[in-house]
Amino acid sequence: MPIQPCTLFKCLGDETRARIMLMLAAEGELCVCELIWALDDSQPKVSRHLAQLRTCGLLEDRRQGQWIYYRLHPQLPQWAVDVLKTTLEANRSWLGDDQSRLASMEGRPVRQVSCC
Repeated sequence: MPIQPCTLFKCLGDETRARIMLMLAAEGELCVCELIWALDDSQPKVSRHLAQLRTCGLLEDRRQGQWIYYRLHPQLPQWAVDVLKTTLEANRSWLGDDQSRLASMEGRPVRQVSCC
């Protein structure tokens, strides 16, 4: 079922969920531990918001060993991706602290490169 505008905007109406979505729009893919570090928030809170975003159809996850990685859902309509990208470009300073913390994270998980 395609995502409706009201669903997208309800999901983005929470600051933590909006920050997660914009971080993923900027980074492409992040694991839970990277989001916890970047957002400077607790694991239960970040995981709860990720679950809500996944339930809304905005995110897709994949497991690699002990890590669970999240990214924007590949079937997210282009208009929704455009909203996220435009919001990100116009508000990079809003995520400045989050992105700085992420850049300073030591021991970030290494993504497995796909063979094909």
